[in-house]
Formats: sequence, C-alpha cells, structure tokens
Amino acid sequence: MKGFTLIEMLIAVAIVALLATLALPLAELGVQRDREQQLRSALRDLRGAIDAYKRASDEGRIEKKLDKSGFPPSLAVLVEGVKDARSPQNTKIYFLRRLPRDPLTGEQWGLRSYASPHDSPQAGDDVYDVFTRSTAVGLNGVPYKAW
Repeated sequence: MKGFTLIEMLIAVAIVALLATLALPLAELGVQRDREQQLRSALRDLRGAIDAYKRASDEGRIEKKLDKSGFPPSLAVLVEGVKDARSPQNTKIYFLRRLPRDPLTGEQWGLRSYASPHDSPQAGDDVYDVFTRSTAVGLNGVPYKAW
C-alpha cells in the first residue's frame, strides 16, 4: 500500500471541513426545534393548570373573594396547592407537580393578569396567562412572546 500524498490529504481535509460546515446549520436547526417543542409543552402545561384553577374556583372548590377574578394569585400556588373548600378532610388541590422552566431564557415566565390588555401584558393581582420573555422569533416567523 502506498501512502497518501500531500494533495490527497488536503483534499480529504477540505471535504471533511465542507461536510462539517453543512452539518452545523442542521444541528442548530434541530436544537431550535427542540427548544420550541419544549416551549409549546411548557406553555400548554401552565395554561392548562391556570384553566383548571379557574374552573375549580368557578365550581366553588376554591374560596375566592367577590372582587377577585378566580385566577391563581401566582404560579407558585399551582404547585403548592390550595385547600379544597368542599373537602371535609381539608385536602389540597394540586395543579402542577413542578413549575416548568422557560426553555428559551431559563428565567421566570412573563405574567399577564386578567385586567391586563392582551397587546401589552402586565403582571397584576392574578395570573391569567404566561409568556416567554425571549425577544427571538420562532421558525414559523412569529415572535416567541406571542405564542
């Protein structure tokens, strides 16, 4: 067997470098798709828990004051649980096992209260909706904040 010439080795290195250059954007796209899927899942879980809390409040299972909306006062309440007003044993109702993290920022979720307008979400006395604080735009062209 003969050895490789310098030219053949340079061509091989160039081919490997070209393949690596082509593979990198595909890998980045895969990572972004994975994070977007995690975001969708976390938002679905959080919004489902907020809706379940509101439903329990409307059914009288959670005590609420007349001037309150019936939405949870914080995201922590969804994990900590609230006393079931219909239970003689004073059991708690839990809505989440854990608070999912924001997969895009790793920070706390942005909160929108019931009294807040949809186009300018602001925190308030309750949690009506959640959103990521990321300023990036998704693969579908929609800013993540609007998901």
